[in-house]
Amino acid sequence: MKALKLLATAAAAVGLLAGAAQAQTADGTAANPYRVMLVPADGGTEDGTKADFKPVFDAITKSTGIHFDIKVGQTYGAVIEAHCSGVIEIAWYGAASYLPAKERGCAELLALDVNHGNSTYFSGIFVKAGSPVKSLADLKGKGMAFGDPNSTSSFVYPVAMLLAAGLDPAKDLAAVRMTGSHANSLKALSEGHVDAAAASFDSLEKAVNKGSIKPGELIVLAKSDPIPNPPIAMSTKLPAEVKQKLRDGFNNVHKSEGVKPEMVRGYGGKKVDRYDASIKEEVMAPALVTLSKVSKDVRQSMITKAGQK
Repeated sequence: MKALKLLATAAAAVGLLAGAAQAQTADGTAANPYRVMLVPADGGTEDGTKADFKPVFDAITKSTGIHFDIKVGQTYGAVIEAHCSGVIEIAWYGAASYLPAKERGCAELLALDVNHGNSTYFSGIFVKAGSPVKSLADLKGKGMAFGDPNSTSSFVYPVAMLLAAGLDPAKDLAAVRMTGSHANSLKALSEGHVDAAAASFDSLEKAVNKGSIKPGELIVLAKSDPIPNPPIAMSTKLPAEVKQKLRDGFNNVHKSEGVKPEMVRGYGGKKVDRYDASIKEEVMAPALVTLSKVSKDVRQSMITKAGQK
């Protein structure tokens, strides 16, 4: 029921936005900025995830003159629907939510952030320090927290890790708790509501830096393979000249006049060296192999399990 309520809320929100979209044609001007929506990686608050990315979009505005209106979606699914309904022109996704938007023909890869020559990050399964759980196999009969079911690093990749370890999450976990975000899952683990939690390493670092999780309180049970950084994607319907201008803006933002290094930030609000808008879709291919192992049936069985008391 909770999952259905979330879907209904997302649909209603997209419907309201769609009405506004029909009354306004975005062209990148200050009066009609391009609409950006970010997946709620760390809780979905306007002052959280939005604060991570506003500096880089402000920097793009400085270097190109293109203006943006930035929002944070209430769910990952709402961002996909907004993009595919033409409500927004630009989105920041995780790999697992970008791919269905791409397959529906509404999203095109724009840029990935790059730091020290690297465009990957890691997901993890965490437990409390001193936990009797020492391996993924030990999670059988335990409770575990996950984020949004469309999140790459707080749901899909960790579920794939459990499957690879021979566990059926819906059957073998005593309880599945869908918290909606990395931050909420880490909090649930910290407060003892679950035995393990799925989240990105960036989200754990951010929680520690904010003081919501004590240093050393949570430890790594399992670490994922490198995952492509969450991509920024643009609408396939944008004019070719606009797409190129956006690519040029992201490629050169780190060296544009008036742009300070601290303005160029990525996932988790981390300062990054630059953005790469010359990347090809093939960079997502390795992650596809792992992500594809989490079928719709597996996802639905876990959502069902989460709804059981």
